[in-house]
Amino acid sequence: MTFIESVTLEVDDTTTANHFYDAAFGLGPRLRVRESVEPTTGFRGFTLSLVVSRPSTVNSLFGSALAAGATALKPAAKSFWGYGGVLQAPDGTIWKISTSAKKDTGPATREIDQLVLLLGVADVAVSKRFYVDRGLEVAKSFGRKYVEFATAPGPVALALYGRRAAAKDAGVSADGSGSHRLTIGGDAGSFADPDGFGWEAVNGARPEPTRQTA
Repeated sequence: MTFIESVTLEVDDTTTANHFYDAAFGLGPRLRVRESVEPTTGFRGFTLSLVVSRPSTVNSLFGSALAAGATALKPAAKSFWGYGGVLQAPDGTIWKISTSAKKDTGPATREIDQLVLLLGVADVAVSKRFYVDRGLEVAKSFGRKYVEFATAPGPVALALYGRRAAAKDAGVSADGSGSHRLTIGGDAGSFADPDGFGWEAVNGARPEPTRQTA
């Protein structure tokens, strides 16, 4: 089963980006940054989500990200699905922090249960077929709207959503052009998918799935 070891964000200033992510989330080797001068404007076509266990943890991570320089796109609030909010990091990456729980059962822990990469694609069915042909297994599929892959237990999960739907969920316009400024590192090989999202092969050993504490 495909394993995603990390995602790499391409940023203008790696020192500034590392300081922000260390202060905001503390994701360790799951998140990497490297310098890029590739032009990009507007929505980059993806979001990253931190899934946690309770609202107090959402608030803790959301607050630390804002204190480190992030901008709130959707303040943390209750919804039909649970509790969460969306913010944009100083480098432009959009982050969603959420939980399926609507009430706290304990204090904030800052434990991150899962990091999810959501790709906003032009045609979900086309992208789904592309990834299945490369060995990914589908865990959940809702027609041409949403797909979640059964990537091996580990650092990063992968899902597909229509580009406009992904942008709407993030609270931004779907307009955008240029580089995604994102590279996915895993054992599926090196390639670019139909929407230009790049993958690179990594040789790291698969760690046992654990909860990450920020």
